[in-house]
Amino acid sequence: MNFLPGAEVDLRGSNTLGLPAIAQWCTDIQDTADLPATLDFARSRGLAIRVLGGGSNVVLPERLPGLTLRMRSRGIALLEETSLAYVVRAAAGEPWHPFVLHCHQQGWHGLENLALIPGTVGAAPIQNIGAYGLELAHFVQEVRGVDTQSGEPRTLDAAACGFGYRHSVFKGSLAGRLLITDVVFALPRAASPVTHYAALAAELSGLAAPDHADVLAAVIAIRRRRLPDPDLLPNAGSFFKNPVVSSAEFWQLEARWPGIAHWPQEDGRVKLAAAWLVERCGWKGYREHGVGVHEAQALVLVNFGAGTAAALLALARRIQDSVLQRFGLGLEIEPVLC
Repeated sequence: MNFLPGAEVDLRGSNTLGLPAIAQWCTDIQDTADLPATLDFARSRGLAIRVLGGGSNVVLPERLPGLTLRMRSRGIALLEETSLAYVVRAAAGEPWHPFVLHCHQQGWHGLENLALIPGTVGAAPIQNIGAYGLELAHFVQEVRGVDTQSGEPRTLDAAACGFGYRHSVFKGSLAGRLLITDVVFALPRAASPVTHYAALAAELSGLAAPDHADVLAAVIAIRRRRLPDPDLLPNAGSFFKNPVVSSAEFWQLEARWPGIAHWPQEDGRVKLAAAWLVERCGWKGYREHGVGVHEAQALVLVNFGAGTAAALLALARRIQDSVLQRFGLGLEIEPVLC
């Protein structure tokens, strides 16, 4: 057993926003065999359990009560190769982008559009990460975990995960209840490159028949141009979800705001670009109290080094209020507020 909790652990280096945060108790889970002892420790002291993957989609308060688990488990395995798909298991602590690269190198295609998204495999289903025309939900076969209250193992198939736009049961009814240990993916053997997303199509426009390698390179290039590296400028990526409205609401908005950035959805609704809304409210490049809005991407809130969760969330609320007042639209915060 490697389980050894530490008290009063500094988590500034465990969240990509670089926010100051102290965990009452904290331990790294490198082997799921340590989980029974971990859960026993928490239960014996009446401690709530919080889980951190890469810390790339969270806003940490200055103090986290309870026991914080940093998932560091590793392992990737091809479980089965059928006529339709490669069935691949990955441990929750595997960093997401290297996992995408590994699958691509093995010829297990489909995840290329989700390249360079920060975080871990275990955190990916919680948010149902998505980018450039695809969501994780397209590829999940099942999610495996441990019930934090009973300690019993539990497996959910894709339907039971309740995937939606940047949402799942792991953010809803099972929030804090299921500790994800592994994710099993079904990667189609006949996966075709997905290139219809406008920015990606433009990046690939010079190629007659782009393949998976071309898509991977293009996605990485776009993300590096558009989004700041959290190692250089602390951030949590997109801070607000793109609002989705009915077609009638969209037509009313477009009549008032010609050129409003949007994407028609398969169900007839329309997704609006939150970055466009925030930028039109004048927030792009804004800075106060050690935090601000990135100068090149209005959807990214950043910590310039002295920021706190309180300052960041105060800025986020002001941005939400301005968008609501100008456009009549509510913006939902994307990162998890711990």
